[in-house]
Amino acid sequence: MKRLALPLKKTDMAGLRAGQEIFLSGKLYTARDAAHKKGIPVNVKGQTVYYVGPTPAKKGSVIGSAGPTTSSRMDKYAPGLIKKGLAAMIGKGKRSKEVRDALLENKAVYFATYGGAGAYLSKRIVSSRTVAYPELGTEAVREIEVKDFPVVVAIDPKGGMIDSMR
Repeated sequence: MKRLALPLKKTDMAGLRAGQEIFLSGKLYTARDAAHKKGIPVNVKGQTVYYVGPTPAKKGSVIGSAGPTTSSRMDKYAPGLIKKGLAAMIGKGKRSKEVRDALLENKAVYFATYGGAGAYLSKRIVSSRTVAYPELGTEAVREIEVKDFPVVVAIDPKGGMIDSMR
């Protein structure tokens, strides 16, 4: 399995192909529907956004269950963020033609991760801090650090897609 450090480098992204399994390590941002609606108040250039609204952390845990949200719910916001330099998104499910076109035009990546595996995925998150919209609770924008976070390249920078994205 290939390992990549976050934030992603253009050279790392250029070599990615649909269907590749990757372990990501480093810092990324979380944002779901409510945060996208308000606007992501961080510089997204070169960054990765994970579509997740983790449950509250239990005592002694960094974060609660952290499974992916259905990505299509962010499709009306994603092309604008990609044009601002967003390097990658992590979620689950298909993307609209507009998102796919923006990914191809800007050489960005859409990663998918495992739905229904929030408890497992939360164990790959080593730190979490709220950076915007604390009033949104689980949908606040967070900066999280992941170690060996499992993803699959669902749509690569050349427009290649795994079958479930078609």
